[in-house]
Amino acid sequence: MSVDFDTRPVSDTPLRPDFGWRFGLSVAAAALATLLLAYAVVALLLRGTALWGTNVPFVWGFDLINYVWWIGIANAASLFAVILVLRRHGLRTAVNRFAEAAALAAVAAAALYPILHLGRPWLFYWTVPYPATYAVWPNFRSTLVWDFWGIMSHVVVTGLFWYTGLIPDLATMRDRAVAKRRMVSARIYGVFALGWRGSVVHWARHQAAYRLVAALVLPMLVSAQTIVALEFATTLVPEWHQARLPLHVVATGVPSGLGVVLALAALLRGGLRLERFIDDGDIDLLGKLMAASALLCGYVYAEALLVAVLEDAVTRDAMLARAFGAYAGLYWGGFALIVLVPQLLWLRRFRQQARWAVPIGLAAAAGVWLDRFSIVAGGLLRDHLPRIGPLYVPTVPEWTLLAGTVGLFVLLMLGFARFVPVVSMFETRHEESEADVP
Repeated sequence: MSVDFDTRPVSDTPLRPDFGWRFGLSVAAAALATLLLAYAVVALLLRGTALWGTNVPFVWGFDLINYVWWIGIANAASLFAVILVLRRHGLRTAVNRFAEAAALAAVAAAALYPILHLGRPWLFYWTVPYPATYAVWPNFRSTLVWDFWGIMSHVVVTGLFWYTGLIPDLATMRDRAVAKRRMVSARIYGVFALGWRGSVVHWARHQAAYRLVAALVLPMLVSAQTIVALEFATTLVPEWHQARLPLHVVATGVPSGLGVVLALAALLRGGLRLERFIDDGDIDLLGKLMAASALLCGYVYAEALLVAVLEDAVTRDAMLARAFGAYAGLYWGGFALIVLVPQLLWLRRFRQQARWAVPIGLAAAAGVWLDRFSIVAGGLLRDHLPRIGPLYVPTVPEWTLLAGTVGLFVLLMLGFARFVPVVSMFETRHEESEADVP
C-alpha cells in the first residue's frame, strides 16, 4: 500500500507571491475594521468612559461582556487542540494549527478590554502586580490583577504550545523556500526553525516538549476561565454570587470555540483547496462534537433554572428577572443559538456543506455572546442598588469597539494563513506513515 506524503499544497500557500484579489479584499476589510478599533480607543482617550452606555447599577457593559466572550473562544479552541494532542487523535492533523492560532488571536482581542476598562488606558501598568512603595496601587485584591495573570499565562503557555508544534514545519518551509530560490523567506523561516535538522535527537526532544507544554495548557485553561467567572462570583450581585457560575461560563464557552474552529475549517478547506488535508471525516467529526457540546449546554441551562427555583427569594427573583425580564430576549436568544441551532449538525448535509457549517458555527459563537450580555446586564437588573438610570443600551462607540476587535481577530487570522502553514505537515506525514503499517 503506497501513501502520498506530498504536503506541498500546504507549504506552497505561504510561499506563493500573490494570494489574489479575494485575499487582498479580505485584508482590506479586516484592516478597515481594525481602524475602527483605533478610532474607538482614541475617542475613549479623549472623552473617557462617558461614551459608553453604562450607568447605575449597570456599571459594566461591553467592556466586560466582550472580554469574557473572547476569553471563552480562546479557552475552548486551546482546550480542543490540547486534548487532541494528548489523546493523539487523528483530527489533530487537520485542525490543531489554526485552532491554536485562533486562540492566540482571541486572547489578543480580549487583552484590550481590561486596559480600556480602566478609563485611563495610559495607566495600563496598574494591572501589573509590581511593588508599590506607598501601597496605593496596585490593589492585590482587585480582580484586575487576576486578569493580568490569566491573560499573561494564556499568552505564554498557548504561544509556546503553538510555536513548539510549528518548529518542524518552519524547517520544511525553510528548505522549500531555498528550492524555490526565495532566500529572504528562507532566512526568516530558518531563524524561527531554530536550526532544526530532523535528527532522531531533535524529534525525541520535540515530542517530549510538545506534550509537556500541552499538559501545562490544561490547568492554565481551567484557571483562566474560572478566574473570569470568579470575577462575577466574588461580588454581592444575587445572580452572580453563586458557585455554579464558573461551570456555566466554562461549559457554554465550549460551543463558541468549537463554532469558530468549525467555521475556520470549512473556510480554509474551500478557500485554500485543502480538501485532502481537511477531509469530510474531519468536518463530520467537528460537527458532531459541536452538536454534543450544545446538548451539554442545554443541561447547564436547565440546571440553572432548577437551582434558581430552590434558592432564596432574592436569588430566585434575580434569575427570573434575567430569564423573563427586560433582557429576556438575550437569554432565550442565546439559548436558541447555543443549544438548538447546533442540533442541525447531527444531519450530514448540514455538517458537510460549508454554506451551512460556517453560519451554524458563527451562530453558536454569537449565542454565547448573547449569553454573556444576559449575564452582565441581566444580572445587574436586580441588584441590591436601586436603579436610578435607564436600562443599559450599548452606544455607537461600544459597537465600534466590538467591530474593531472582530476586525483585529480576522486580520490576525489572515496573516496567519498568509505566512504559516495552516495544517500541521509533520503530523500529516506521521499519521500517513502509521496508516501504511500493516
